[in-house]
Amino acid sequence: MFTARARSIDGTLRHEVDVNGRHTIFTDEPERLGGSDAGPAPHELMAAMLAACTSTMIALYAQRRDWRLGDVQVDVSYDADVTPRRVEIRVHLPEGLTADQVERLRRVADTCPARRALEAGFTFDEQVELDLPTQASAPGPAVA
Repeated sequence: MFTARARSIDGTLRHEVDVNGRHTIFTDEPERLGGSDAGPAPHELMAAMLAACTSTMIALYAQRRDWRLGDVQVDVSYDADVTPRRVEIRVHLPEGLTADQVERLRRVADTCPARRALEAGFTFDEQVELDLPTQASAPGPAVA
């Protein structure tokens, strides 16, 4: 199981996100939405997740077969404004590969766990709990 915990920073739109208790990433919203654009917006991480996952799967496969790929580049475009959502993935491989290697790597790109999770669909169990103190409930002068 993977976990993440997001915590707003000083009541802003910027968030510190702990990933699996081992890594920290920061998100923010663009200035036009009231953020400071100090990091990607959360929904922008979808394209990043798919690009990194696809590239990693290709690199792992090649590494395990002792194929010297060199640089691999994966470009992802994610359109969140259409239904169903649209993702375009472009894998750029170095020259010098055989047709069989290219076909294998194309199939490997399809095995990205993030992609498979999106294709499979999700169910959500969401709970809203009032367990954090707020500034309004902090000790201070009584308001009449």
